[in-house]
Amino acid sequence: MPSVIEHYEHHLAPIYVWMAGGLDAAIARGQAEVYAVCPRLSKSQWAVDLGAGFGMHAIPLADYGYSVLAIDSSRTLLDTMKNRIGTRPIKTVTDDLLSFRQHLSAPAALIVCMGDTLTHLPDRQSVESLFADVAQALEDDGTFILTFRDYSAPLIGSKRFIPVRSDTDRILTCFLEYEDDTVTVHDILHERDGSEWRQRVSAYRKLRLSSDWVSRALQARGFHVKTEQGLAGMARLIANRTP
Repeated sequence: MPSVIEHYEHHLAPIYVWMAGGLDAAIARGQAEVYAVCPRLSKSQWAVDLGAGFGMHAIPLADYGYSVLAIDSSRTLLDTMKNRIGTRPIKTVTDDLLSFRQHLSAPAALIVCMGDTLTHLPDRQSVESLFADVAQALEDDGTFILTFRDYSAPLIGSKRFIPVRSDTDRILTCFLEYEDDTVTVHDILHERDGSEWRQRVSAYRKLRLSSDWVSRALQARGFHVKTEQGLAGMARLIANRTP
């Protein structure tokens, strides 16, 4: 089975902007979320976008006034962002998000891990390690915002088949297969090639994390946590670091 990095770089990254409904629409959604939940600045400060992708949140964060460290394992997605950055204060880094502290030169006021990035980590120990690093990297009154899909309650039967997006030339469907601690996501892509359709299938594993478990893990690192409904059915946790 491909790794998360391999799956994204070779299967999803080339169509990711299309999956998101186009770059402009995706950044507009990201902007609405950033403006709704991210702290307003009283001075120039750093934000870190873990799993930044093509800049859905990094670009709005820069427009909001932050200097942004945008880290992602996909060079393809970061290259898409670079073509849109212009003069915005965004530093892009191709690396594992668990290595983000190596690229941060000063404490951050805000760290975000949005989309479904958190479930891409290999195990719960990696999640707890990330939370420890975030606590160390934040300013004393810093904020950590994360969104993810709660896969703790499995879908049953045909509900495991999820239509992602389709148009006249492309159809993307995913199928979920549950294990004890993970869910295997099979991404089934059909693309029109002239008069024929070509099928490509790739799969990777995501963690089954509950909102309660993530909240407890953050609290164990000294965060005060608020849980709320995020975009597209995701859980959103807003964690404030208390000195």
